[in-house]
Amino acid sequence: MRNQIIERLQIRELVENWAVWRDAGDWERFRTLWAGNGIMMATWKQGTAEEFIQSSIDGWNNGVRILHFLGGSSIDLSGDRAIAQTKMTITQRAEVEGVLCDVVCTGRFYDFLSRDHGEWKLVLRQPIYEMDRLSSLMPGKFPDLDSELLNKYPIGYRHLAYLQTRIGYKVKADMPGIDGPEVQALYVRGRRWLDRESNQP
Repeated sequence: MRNQIIERLQIRELVENWAVWRDAGDWERFRTLWAGNGIMMATWKQGTAEEFIQSSIDGWNNGVRILHFLGGSSIDLSGDRAIAQTKMTITQRAEVEGVLCDVVCTGRFYDFLSRDHGEWKLVLRQPIYEMDRLSSLMPGKFPDLDSELLNKYPIGYRHLAYLQTRIGYKVKADMPGIDGPEVQALYVRGRRWLDRESNQP
């Protein structure tokens, strides 16, 4: 039991470092969190950890700010593998149809992890997008949203997708949400990972 507590604390530290180092632009330390074949799935970028880092740097240099805040975690351990689910919010600020806005998206990070030489590393991070909202930062003004574009995306992140599309990103339209086949398929992949039925998450 003591060993499991230590393992969970190490994983939680990794999850917290991810949010702090990514939002601070501390890219060198951020790189150390990933397995060699690590994959990041975000609304605006899907690819290897290094591709995600480079795209994040490019966005950072162009003024894009996407911030993360963490809540509680639930961690399942199976030898040198783990699944961690962590409550989180994603906040992004940008102009939407000429009005400065914040989008806040609530969800979970669903992380596939492996232990390599005694250290836990991220193999795959797949966010689950549960609910979002858009708020104007300009008193008395609200953006005139294109309902066709807004409704193109799942309810869990449609405002975030709208903002990201408007600033030039191609947004993935089938990310897992609070329910539905996408999140159920993710849970199956998580069980297979823990049961060693698959070498890939």
